[in-house]
Amino acid sequence: MPLIKRLRECRKEVLRFMTDLSVPFDNNGSERELRMIKLQQKTSGCFRTAAGSERFCRIRSYLSRTRKQRRLLIAALEAAFQGQPVPLTL
Repeated sequence: MPLIKRLRECRKEVLRFMTDLSVPFDNNGSERELRMIKLQQKTSGCFRTAAGSERFCRIRSYLSRTRKQRRLLIAALEAAFQGQPVPLTL
């Protein structure tokens, strides 16, 4: 489907950022999240196992969500290592 047709059909969703201030104008935040994964792969060459890549992504996700909620990262990490991770809400 051509882009212009999709934009017309999904106009409400495409322009949601204008009426809902919690929706960001761009996707730079998402791109920044993925950049660290690519950097890790570039530095080490690859993830050695699927489990290792899952763990890496889980930790990055936890830290990202903690940061977005303006919590202290060190406190969240300490709680996680003690087996009581900080509950993260949307």
